[in-house]
Amino acid sequence: MTIKHIQHNSPAYEQTISLRDEILRKPLGMKYDKADLELESDSFHLACYDGEKVIACLVLKPIPESNGLKMRQVAVKENQQGKGIGRKLVEFSEEFAKQKGFGKMTLHAREVAVKFYLALDYKIVGEKFEEVGIPHFKMEKLM
Repeated sequence: MTIKHIQHNSPAYEQTISLRDEILRKPLGMKYDKADLELESDSFHLACYDGEKVIACLVLKPIPESNGLKMRQVAVKENQQGKGIGRKLVEFSEEFAKQKGFGKMTLHAREVAVKFYLALDYKIVGEKFEEVGIPHFKMEKLM
């Protein structure tokens, strides 16, 4: 397993879009459009590989006013879930963030993922809210 920073609009990025679509969008009856993806041009894109295949990914969007990043679009291929890959990807993203000089990570966790992030020392900030039609919690961690 290898985790790397990939470039927006690269062939590797296209692989992450396919994975995110499969895991995050299709189950909700949603799909990406070009405008959504262009908004990610200022973000850092991380991909986890098993050989040549992308098996997990996430996006880190800079939040300049807080010297932080918002972790978004975390996806692990269904047949790879429960193997610690998501944990390794999040830990890699935290180290990546520190090396880039960021001091805080925030995210909107789906309610079903809250335990996962709590185990990685993220804290719930505020009340439950709805996003894309499902319950979420804002979470954060100081680096």
